[in-house]
Amino acid sequence: MAKILAFAGSARKDSLNKKLLKIVAAGAEAAGAHLTLVDLAEFEMPLFNQDLETEAGMPDRAGEFKRLMIEHDGFLIASPEYNSAFSPLLKNTLDWASRAESEDEPPLVAFRGKTAGILATSPGGLGGIRGLVHLRMMLGNLGVIVMPEQQAVPNGFQAFNDDGSMNDEKLESRIRTLGGNLVQLTDRIKSS
Repeated sequence: MAKILAFAGSARKDSLNKKLLKIVAAGAEAAGAHLTLVDLAEFEMPLFNQDLETEAGMPDRAGEFKRLMIEHDGFLIASPEYNSAFSPLLKNTLDWASRAESEDEPPLVAFRGKTAGILATSPGGLGGIRGLVHLRMMLGNLGVIVMPEQQAVPNGFQAFNDDGSMNDEKLESRIRTLGGNLVQLTDRIKSS
C-alpha cells in the first residue's frame, strides 16, 4: 500500500492549510494509505545558501525531512498562497530536499517517480489557486508526478467549522476523494 507524506507549507499554529491537510489526509488513510502527517514548523532549517551547504553540509532537520520524503511514495501538500506563489517556507524546504548529500546519490532522489496531490486555501476569493500553478511547475521539474486534479478553497476563514470539518459537505467530500485518488494513482505506479 502507498506510503504518503502529508505536509502544509505553513508554520502557523492555526493555519487554514493545516486544517485542509487533515481532511485530505483522512481521505488518503480511508483509501488504505500508510500516512505520515508532519508539521514543517518542527523542521527548522536555515534559508538555503550554497556557501552554508559547502561549509557545513545539509542541516540536520533538512536531512531528516529529506529522508522522510525518500521513504514515502507520494506527497499531499496543502500550500498557502503568498503574493501569487507558494510560501517561502515550502520553497526552502523543497530546495534543501533537492540537494545531494554525497557524490554517489542519484539526482533528486527525494522527488523522482513520486506522486503528489496539491491543494490550497486562502482567505481570498481564489483560494490559493495561483500558488498551485507555481507549485505544480516546480514539483514537475523535480520529477514528481502531480495529479491533474487539485483543489483550491476560497474564503478559508468561513470554510471550516470549529471542529475542523468543513461547512460545505460536498466540498469536504471532494477533498477526501482527492486524497483517495492519490493513493490509487500511487499504488498503480508502484505496481507497474
